[in-house]
Amino acid sequence: MEKKKDFAFSRMNFILLAIGVVAVVLGFVLMSGAGSTETEFNPEIFSSMRIKVAPAVCFLGFAFIGVAIMFRPKDKQENS
Repeated sequence: MEKKKDFAFSRMNFILLAIGVVAVVLGFVLMSGAGSTETEFNPEIFSSMRIKVAPAVCFLGFAFIGVAIMFRPKDKQENS
């Protein structure tokens, strides 16, 4: 008599969560870089990669994490 454990998340939820976390980490990596010092100004801190692309990637990653949490497989929808 084998009892099947009924977890809240399926394998697909965890895969989608991992993709979202990777996107968030990628966004933070794109934002990183050398900054300005007291003696030298680095204009690279205002590049479009750092102030437009990287925050958008982070936002999409967080949105994807939300979707992954709310995702419900078809077989669990029919049982509920």
